[in-house]
Amino acid sequence: MAEQLPALILLAPLFGALLVGLAGPRDRRVCFPVVLGALAVSLCSAVGVLVRVLAGGPVDYFVGGWSEPLGIGIQLRVDTLNGLVLVVIAVVFVLVGVFSIRRAGEENTEKSPQYYTLFLLLAVGVFGMTVTGDAFNLYVLVEVSSLTGYALIAMGSSPRGTVAAFNYVVMGTIGASFYLLGVGYLYMATGALNMAQIHEIVATTGAGGSRTVLVAFILILAGLWTKMAFFPLHGWLPNAYGYCPSTSSSVLAPLVTKVYIYVMIRVMLGVFGAEWIFEHVGWTNIVVWLATVAILAGSLLALAQTEVRKMLCYLIVAEVGYMVGGAWLANRWGMAGAVYHIVADALMTLCLFLAVNIIVKRTGRLRMDAFDGLFRKMPLTMAGFAVGALAMIGIPPTAGFFSKWYLLRGGIESGHFEYVAALLLSSLVNAVLFFRLFERAFFGGNPAGGHHPDRTAAESGPTQQGWVGDSTLLGGEARASTLGPLLAAAALVVAVGLLNGPIVSAILRYFENMPVLGAP
Repeated sequence: MAEQLPALILLAPLFGALLVGLAGPRDRRVCFPVVLGALAVSLCSAVGVLVRVLAGGPVDYFVGGWSEPLGIGIQLRVDTLNGLVLVVIAVVFVLVGVFSIRRAGEENTEKSPQYYTLFLLLAVGVFGMTVTGDAFNLYVLVEVSSLTGYALIAMGSSPRGTVAAFNYVVMGTIGASFYLLGVGYLYMATGALNMAQIHEIVATTGAGGSRTVLVAFILILAGLWTKMAFFPLHGWLPNAYGYCPSTSSSVLAPLVTKVYIYVMIRVMLGVFGAEWIFEHVGWTNIVVWLATVAILAGSLLALAQTEVRKMLCYLIVAEVGYMVGGAWLANRWGMAGAVYHIVADALMTLCLFLAVNIIVKRTGRLRMDAFDGLFRKMPLTMAGFAVGALAMIGIPPTAGFFSKWYLLRGGIESGHFEYVAALLLSSLVNAVLFFRLFERAFFGGNPAGGHHPDRTAAESGPTQQGWVGDSTLLGGEARASTLGPLLAAAALVVAVGLLNGPIVSAILRYFENMPVLGAP
């Protein structure tokens, strides 16, 4: 049974989606138990395979028992890097699944079976992107996750959300096309699609010096940067995540960009190789400068927002710059910081989006005045939000502090002080943004009762005496099924921070055989 764990990670949500699609329209009560059961199997399988990897090294699984050299194999490969990412993905899906118990039905009314079918198919795509060892199958899984993501954004949303979903479709299709063209060029140059085989051919033959491989790399990188919303290719993200249903934004915002960053790292190290990337291509300085611009642009654009979810979306753009820059610092601390930040940022983004979606639902307001007096009215929700916010700023002992520490160390050791300065400035901007919200939550936006400058008449929403939304758990708090995932996510943000030592040590061991990164 242990040998089947990599396949179970994918098969559980796949068959869960089939069951929900068949039985859900007849009886919607079956949806949530099936969803939670399927995701629980994926989570247990991901934890189990990570334990195996940490104890005995990478795990390879060939679907159907046919290995790649025969030309018909589909390889799944789990190592330390994607083992950590798989566990985080599973945790996010489980927490958002619980969060959606009532939300999915309220936001999509008669379409909750279709929502849960798409939700599980998104899990299949994201898990598959992380675990596949084949460059073409990665494209197929990118399309699975993208198509379900488009539908989840458009489903049950406002007209603005539908337009945002269309823009996402356009940009996502362009990104996927670039990636597929790159894979085609790689196949022309190497005659292989398996990532390990391509790496061996590039490293041991003259293929690495061909222009075809370089063109393939440029196309693949352009496709992945578009899909991860790397500035200035970020235009689709703020509206797509800002105007979609809360259940959709709560799963897409923490995972999609982070998984594509992992895929970029996997392509860099597992397909082309660290030596080829950092010594033959030698784009380190250019990409780190691009990442620096992305960090500053995302932070400044976030500072200009008045809608809280849009502010968080622009912070995601800045966070993408953090991780892309860390991966291209060409040293092990930068790379380890980027991988650890994938884990940390997924959890703290989940924490923030869950909290903001609860607040928007309870107050009926999208703008910052929604936070007026919330520490008194919703203390537990604000406690969860505060943990995510402090992690985004980089306050110990949260995971965000340690991920930034490793990225800063990588930047200093590589001599990229522009990147270091951008990280520090971005943290200061985050502090301004979130402490402005803390001030409103403690004292209210305008204690004298005057006009709120960021509240329009049409968007002012209910007052303190006129709350909207779900039933309460305690005073103004949301129900337990909604509040529980938020508090669990906040606890994980702190726990991952406290466990940063063993996590980063495991990541660093992965780079020991890559001298170009400075590993001993």
